[in-house]
Amino acid sequence: MLKELTLKNFKSWKSIDKMRIAPITGLFGTNSSGKSSIFHSLLLLKQTLESSDRSLALHFGGERDYVELGSFRDAIYKHATKNSLTFGFLWELRQDLVINNPNNPDAPLLFEGREMAFSTEIISTEKKQLRVREFSYTLGKQKFSLKHKKGNQYSLPANVDFRFVRVPSRAWPLPQPFKFHGFPDQAVTYYQNSGFLPDLQQQVEDLFSRIYYLGPLREHPKRRYLWAGGEPDDVGVRGERTIDAILASYKSGSYISLGKRKRKKTLEERVAYWLRELGLIDSFRVSSIGGEETGLYEVKVKRGFQSAEVSITDVGFGVSQLLPVLVLCYYVPEGSTILLEQPELHLHPSVQMGLADVFIDVAKNRHVQIILESHSEHLLSRLQRRMAEGGLKQQDVALYFCSAGVEGSELRPLKPDDFGNILNWPKDFFGDRFGETVAIQEAGLERMLAAEEANQ
Repeated sequence: MLKELTLKNFKSWKSIDKMRIAPITGLFGTNSSGKSSIFHSLLLLKQTLESSDRSLALHFGGERDYVELGSFRDAIYKHATKNSLTFGFLWELRQDLVINNPNNPDAPLLFEGREMAFSTEIISTEKKQLRVREFSYTLGKQKFSLKHKKGNQYSLPANVDFRFVRVPSRAWPLPQPFKFHGFPDQAVTYYQNSGFLPDLQQQVEDLFSRIYYLGPLREHPKRRYLWAGGEPDDVGVRGERTIDAILASYKSGSYISLGKRKRKKTLEERVAYWLRELGLIDSFRVSSIGGEETGLYEVKVKRGFQSAEVSITDVGFGVSQLLPVLVLCYYVPEGSTILLEQPELHLHPSVQMGLADVFIDVAKNRHVQIILESHSEHLLSRLQRRMAEGGLKQQDVALYFCSAGVEGSELRPLKPDDFGNILNWPKDFFGDRFGETVAIQEAGLERMLAAEEANQ
């Protein structure tokens, strides 16, 4: 689970220094203020790790990737290609990482813990080739780095309490790393006490394999769905694999924990519960058409208890917009991180408020981290209310206001108190809501007075 994020010279952000990431993290603000760019930084690293090309320091993406960022020049702040891109993050591991020091029998344990930090700095050469200038892994007081020397040559700098020992017959410099995070394979063969290095880079790969993304534009519902029996990793960027995920979860016999001493539910049952709870429909089910051997399925819903069952295509657009959000939250493995862009899009204000309760539920009971980019004051107000009621702890929420400044995007942490009140509410956060209310009242009063005068 992510705990901090650092960015330097990425898109509209000159610098973000150790941005706190909580179990529920909300990014709010004006349009073109850099909110989506924070998501893009994580998705850029994720798609790079998933790329089959080990030589690419960064994979800026194409039509089939999470994001398409163009080139280094497009991605770097103010297109200043002489500068470097820096990405850094701190996160909690799924289990303790133990690293032994084989060269020191008196102090064999080099590190044992569950928290790791990583940073990488990437430049573009005169030939417009991407190169890692340096990356480092920090575990407590220990820091393990790979640093560029010249050309394609790299070195492992000495640590304060640890020094890599060369194999006598392997005195050559190290070649370039793979991707933005990987020690070259030769590091293990050139140094006799470096066998733990692959374990470090594996932790980064594991972190990003558990980051999932759902974009703001979701697929329209269909009358029929064809399922070939596969198990998707997620619901897709547009929610196109939502029904596949429901069917895969059902066929695998998976159940969702709702907390201690509560009966576990299937994914379909949990989704149906929230659709009812949010007042959208009364019942929800996925059923086969002509038997399971056909591979064809349909989604049937009922608007009310006594209503006729109809296809999901025949009810409001809100159901199909919300469905991928709900399925993703309960389908991904426990301990995952979900990036949600405008999850409230096309939803009624009351449903937007209810979304906050969904996020609180999965954060508490499934330890799923939610990072959302939103324009919804209704969603935010429900989070504030739950803090005021004591159902959501202040430390479990991180709220930010993004704005466009003279030097690019600016990040302002919002400061809620224990009762949900935001102590540093930005001006015109969601527009001048108070001013609009006063203007409505004044306009109404003026019309009433004018009508009275006309009748005299």
